[in-house]
Amino acid sequence: MALMQKIPVTVLTGYLGAGKTTLLNRILTENHNKCIAVIVNEFGAVGIDHQLVVSADEDIVEMNNGCICCTVRGDLIRMINDLIERRDRFDYIVIETTGLADPAPVIQSFFVDEVLLRNTQLDAVVTVVDAKHVWEHWDSSEVQEQIAFADVVLLNKTDLVLPDLLRSLELKVQGINAIAKIYTTQNCELNLDAVLDLQTFDLKNALTIDPQFLDEDAHIHDESIYSVAILESGSVDSDKLNRWLYQLVQVQGTDIFRMKGIVDVDEDRRFVFQGVHMTLDGRPGKPWKPNEPRRNELVFIGRNLDEAVLRSGFQACFA
Repeated sequence: MALMQKIPVTVLTGYLGAGKTTLLNRILTENHNKCIAVIVNEFGAVGIDHQLVVSADEDIVEMNNGCICCTVRGDLIRMINDLIERRDRFDYIVIETTGLADPAPVIQSFFVDEVLLRNTQLDAVVTVVDAKHVWEHWDSSEVQEQIAFADVVLLNKTDLVLPDLLRSLELKVQGINAIAKIYTTQNCELNLDAVLDLQTFDLKNALTIDPQFLDEDAHIHDESIYSVAILESGSVDSDKLNRWLYQLVQVQGTDIFRMKGIVDVDEDRRFVFQGVHMTLDGRPGKPWKPNEPRRNELVFIGRNLDEAVLRSGFQACFA
C-alpha cells in the first residue's frame, strides 16, 4: 500500500491590520482545487470546503492580549491531530496567527510532535506587512519576529505609499531576513502559487544569500534582529558540525529565530539543516551533481549574533 502523503501546512502571520484576513479570504475563495482546513486566530479549526468543524470549547485558546505563549503549542498539536483523523475531508491546512503573535511556537510544533512530523509538512511561513503603518510598530518584537521567520513577505497596501518609501521598506525587510521572497501587493492580490505549495521551509532549493544589517538608527535596542550569512568551500566533518550546531542552540538558541544551511559533508548528497530557537533538524538533501561546485551556505537570523564567532565556529568544523 502506498504511503499517505504528508499534509502541507502554511502559517500566515503579520502585525495587526496588515491584511492577513484579506489574504486568507482570497485563498479560500479563489479556484485552486484545494480543500483547505483553517485554524484561525490560534485554534478554532474549520475545514472550509467541507464545512468540517473540529472545534470544541476546550480547543479554543484564550490568549492574553492576543499573544502566543509556549503553552499554546499543546493546543495546536491537539487540534491538528484531530484534523489528521479526518484527513480524507481536506488536503491542505492554513494557520492564521493573531496580529501580536510570535510564530516560533507554531513553527516548532511541527518538529517536536511525532504525529505532526509524520503526517504534516510545514510548507512555508507567509508574513503580511502593512507598508503604510508598519513604521509605527517597526521596533516591536512582534513585527521583527514575524519578518524574521518568513519564507514569503507580502508588502501590502502599496497603493498608500510612495515608491521611495516602499523601496526603503523592502531594504529594511531584507536587512532582517535576507532569504525571504518579497512581493508588493494591493489588497493582497497576487497569484496564489506565490504562497501555496512552495516547499520552501525544507530548503529544497539553494539559499539565496544577500545579507543586510539594520542600521543603528532604525533599531538600537537589544531586540535588534538581523541576518548573518556564511559561504565557504570545502568538506565539513559531520560529527564536528553536529556538535557545533547543538552547542550553538543550547547556548544561544533563544536568540536564534531561524537558521538554515546547505553543507558539504563529503557525501553524495548535500546535508541540509534548519533550526528554530532550541529546535534543530538535519537530514540528507538533494544529490550533488557530478560537476556542481560544492559550497557551504549558512544563514542565521536572530538577535545578538556575533558574525566572527559564528564564522570561526563553523570553520572549526572542516574535515
